[in-house]
Amino acid sequence: MNFNLDAADITQVAILYLIFYSVLRLSRGSRFGQALAGVGIFALAVGAISYFFNFNVLARILQSVLLYLLLTSVVIFQPEIRRLLASIGALKFFGTPGAYGRDATLNAAERFVECCMELSRLRLGALFAFERGISLRGYEVGGVKIDAEPSPELLVSLFTPPLPLHDGGVVVRKGRLASAHCLFPLSQKPDLASCGMRHRAAAGLSEETDALVIVVSEETGQISVAHNGKLFRYVGSAAKTQLMRWMGRGLPGAGSIGERIGEWITIKRAKIAAFFARISDDAGDGSGEAGK
Repeated sequence: MNFNLDAADITQVAILYLIFYSVLRLSRGSRFGQALAGVGIFALAVGAISYFFNFNVLARILQSVLLYLLLTSVVIFQPEIRRLLASIGALKFFGTPGAYGRDATLNAAERFVECCMELSRLRLGALFAFERGISLRGYEVGGVKIDAEPSPELLVSLFTPPLPLHDGGVVVRKGRLASAHCLFPLSQKPDLASCGMRHRAAAGLSEETDALVIVVSEETGQISVAHNGKLFRYVGSAAKTQLMRWMGRGLPGAGSIGERIGEWITIKRAKIAAFFARISDDAGDGSGEAGK
């Protein structure tokens, strides 16, 4: 069996690979992503069998089934597809004015972690939604605009009951408190039925948007993070470390894809240089010991 592949064929395969990889990465953790991966594995397996064994009837049936699945998936996974398309449309190919730098991002992350730990210590229920690519302005309609720098004192006064703004969530935009007393959609997942309203609202908003949502439980002081419809819970000293890691997503330090790619290349180059330097040091130590 001969395969005649030229540069154009290889380029087309590479483009298709990048498209499928990007879609799977953006939909990772959602029901749509899991179903898409399952359909892809099924299609590859049956397609390979049909191709190598010349099963033409099976190949035609597979084409009809895949077309049917494609049409029905638009209805079944409509919320996930909408969030995926919104995430793609929210990608910034050029820098935006006021984008955070590395130092500003680190300072803002430390401030928010300090605020969350203080609310956890006082066992004050809190809900934060960090706006990323998809705008959260639609959820601020019934809220109260604040536009303030975060501080433990301000957030304690906001979330202390029975003050008027202690219910609802706070929208965080570019490291600032944009609005408080905002209402978020509740998740309808069965495994979250026993959770409180704040946790269900956090999961619901992360299902509808790409926002990073942080919840502080008023009953236990436990800190949870909602992302892509999943709820991650942290207890004790691990909460502070994990929050700092999540803040890297909630408070991105670069405003464009080009800047992020450049930063990624710089980090990789530094790691590769350190790796080869370590190898050369080990080789030098070995030759020195052999000379002795």
